Amino acid sequence: MSRLRTAQQLTGQAGEEQALEYLLSQGFRLVERNFHCRGGEIDLIVQKDGMLLFVEVRKRASGQFGGAAASVIPAKQARLKKAAQFYLQRYADPPPCRFDVIAIDGNQLNWITNAIEE
Repeated sequence: MSRLRTAQQLTGQAGEEQALEYLLSQGFRLVERNFHCRGGEIDLIVQKDGMLLFVEVRKRASGQFGGAAASVIPAKQARLKKAAQFYLQRYADPPPCRFDVIAIDGNQLNWITNAIEE
């Protein structure tokens, strides 16, 4: 049984697809998508040259209300960190990692590296 998705969910899904295509074109390999745990969710986990990236994707139709990047508020950052900590428990020796944000406002994609302090 499939559930109906809201317009906002469809926009988010389209943004994740766009972000993933972009990262793959930059040589990254998808490790996991929509990783869920009790503490939160990570949209994309990708890897390249031994570096693991936890990527939050935000898509907005326009830059109104501060735009996509501004929507990654401290509470969201805390949930991302908690989810990443949970994810990294699967490694005996965790690889180097960082938090990036891909903000999409309209048709403009902005890749913000090291967007969240560890």
